[in-house]
Amino acid sequence: MNSSDDSLLTVIIPVYKTSATLDRCVESVAGQSYRQLDIILVDDGSPDDCPAKCDRWAARDSRIRVVHKANGGLGDARNRGLDVARGGRVTFVDSDDYIAPGTYAALMDLLAGRPDYDILEYGVARFCGSPREERLALPDREWPDTASYWLGCRAYAHSYMWNKIFRRSLFDTVRHPPRTPFEDLYTLPPLLDRARLVATTSRGLYHYCWNPAGITATAGAAALGALLKAHLRVIGRYRGLPGFDSYYLHVLNIQLSLCAIGGGTPRLESRRVSLSACADAVQTAKALALNALGLEAVCRLYRAAARLMPWLSRS
Repeated sequence: MNSSDDSLLTVIIPVYKTSATLDRCVESVAGQSYRQLDIILVDDGSPDDCPAKCDRWAARDSRIRVVHKANGGLGDARNRGLDVARGGRVTFVDSDDYIAPGTYAALMDLLAGRPDYDILEYGVARFCGSPREERLALPDREWPDTASYWLGCRAYAHSYMWNKIFRRSLFDTVRHPPRTPFEDLYTLPPLLDRARLVATTSRGLYHYCWNPAGITATAGAAALGALLKAHLRVIGRYRGLPGFDSYYLHVLNIQLSLCAIGGGTPRLESRRVSLSACADAVQTAKALALNALGLEAVCRLYRAAARLMPWLSRS
């Protein structure tokens, strides 16, 4: 990748079967008060009218380019966008989501004053349109190392690619894995390894809309297995550090959900955890059982209980 002006922000929007929400998404980006945008719509072989809609948007706005490609999945579409990105900074938007007005102006103004920030994460309105809607608010803070950000900011629980602005050169040797569920969690850790300074901000807002057909809502054994594998690739490096037990309990929940739907023997290492790391009564009960019985026994009990109470696989 060639070096580019850091004031130009490339926005990569993968598009696949999102005709109902595509115009809302692109309008929220193209209508931002920050005008120095390089907007790339990646048509991932969508079989509906999305390709034509993308072309119409490109005809209306000279900042918008369209890449038409054979279907390869979300990660492949993002990678194709990176291949043709021109901005010194890059961000992603899913085509069923949208950006709050003024977001990019606020974020790029912050980055203009702090060009040393390699990754800037901003807040999210999560699960918009569902009873689970909630706000992920982030502090105005710098995180000088991966451990403080991953554990102290609980980045492992919001490892999304789309609520962050990245220095584009971070992707010189990093790409999204092809056709891999929860690909964000495979991509963010190597980017953090390359980053010198990460920051979070209270400025801006990304609207993450609930999709009942999406991977979060429909994750089965294969998807949960991929999610667990992604965490197992990095969890060992944080063992013994402040905040590790909270991270372990987060991964434990994935392991138990996988066990509940018959996802094989546990792959997470069994360990005792401090009850002070538990966020609620349910997590405390899981920790008590883990400390008393060990992970394999807890998984067997969880699997048996899930046959009577199927909602356990989603808790």
